[in-house]
Amino acid sequence: MTRAMKTFVATPANRQRDWLVVDAEGHTLGRLATQIADALRGKRKPQYTPHCDVGDFVVVVNAEKIAVTGNKLQDKRYYRHSGFPGGLKSRTLQEMLDRKPEDVIRLAVKGMLPRNKLARKQMLKLKIYTGAEHPHSAQQPQPLEVNR
Repeated sequence: MTRAMKTFVATPANRQRDWLVVDAEGHTLGRLATQIADALRGKRKPQYTPHCDVGDFVVVVNAEKIAVTGNKLQDKRYYRHSGFPGGLKSRTLQEMLDRKPEDVIRLAVKGMLPRNKLARKQMLKLKIYTGAEHPHSAQQPQPLEVNR
């Protein structure tokens, strides 16, 4: 008689969350954002379960030193709407990097996650800082291996 294989399902009781740190200096925005999104979802772990949050906390430093290719600094635009007629505002990538560089990485990672409640909860585990300093040294974050 053959025994059936049991499928492993992660639960909040048996998950392990680590802290990872990424230095964004010199990394391309989209390539870095995909790897951060994978780490937030837990897709780098063997116990990945799509409906359970098994991902790690990710700390990104040097957000203002992110690299982009081509003419994206002038051509790429970020839009937001106030909800009122004529309330559409837009900024270029260069303006966003000058004003709030952490929002550039946050929006790129958010666009690579699914549109559901679980992804909104996973976005809370992303910590982004413009400089090289971060207040999460007590968690002893490990460096995230990022492919260039």
